[in-house]
Amino acid sequence: MKNQLKYPSEERSESHLKPFQMQLTWQFDEMPRTLARRRAPSPGRRAVKPAPRFVQPSLPLPQPVEEGDAAVLERRIQAHMVGRLELTVTDNRSSIISVKRMGGVFKVRLHHMFLEAEPRILRSLGRYIEKADAESSTILEQYIEAHSSLIREQTPANRAEELRIRGEVYDLQELFDRLNRKYFSGGIKARVTWGRENPGPARHHRTAKMGTYSVEDRLITIHPALDRQFVPRFFVESVMYHEMLHQVYGAPVVNGRRQYHSPAFLAAERRFEQFHMARQWEQENINRLLYF
Repeated sequence: MKNQLKYPSEERSESHLKPFQMQLTWQFDEMPRTLARRRAPSPGRRAVKPAPRFVQPSLPLPQPVEEGDAAVLERRIQAHMVGRLELTVTDNRSSIISVKRMGGVFKVRLHHMFLEAEPRILRSLGRYIEKADAESSTILEQYIEAHSSLIREQTPANRAEELRIRGEVYDLQELFDRLNRKYFSGGIKARVTWGRENPGPARHHRTAKMGTYSVEDRLITIHPALDRQFVPRFFVESVMYHEMLHQVYGAPVVNGRRQYHSPAFLAAERRFEQFHMARQWEQENINRLLYF
């Protein structure tokens, strides 16, 4: 999910700025969806450049999967789907399920732990691949945790490279934990990280993604442009809070289309204590936010 900040007009001077609206959109067709093994916290967006997603490359299986076994699994999952499925069995360490839709075809990379999955799990896989609903996501996450012994462990060095929680100004874990206690009674289960720094010299950008939430990885990524002294804490928290809401409300299908910001979601967003202040500050500082 992403929340995108754009210049409201071709002019960049502050005198020409008009109110704008940050929009979050999921990238189901263009970007793979992944369901990852949930880790203990040690460690769909608001305004600046897209933050790269941490997707572990595929690894060779310790023992090759028989082609017939993979074909049987594909048929068993296909029985619970409408669209066509193309399945590849992997031994990924992080992205246990990866889904990319191309037209009416769902290209799925699936960890070998699902080869012996019972029918209830296969039904959830079919539903998750096509609808990415919260119920199937929860069922699959529980299955992954129960079979985590089949996932090869990463080296400590690789784990340390994945997440960057403490920035120069803000500690994302501290912000997340405070918001989680205050607004969600500690119910949000997600990891947080700063996105990658923009390479090269600073420049003006026309669009930017300040925050993202990966439903399947349960990962909130905040753009490092917010880790600056002039950006107030309440604004960073407003971005974090917005992304946390996506875990609560998901993206239900309404009249055949995904609804990323339902009326209930928008009402909950306004319950953020400094919602109006954050929006006002954002409008007044768009030029500074987009210079990084």
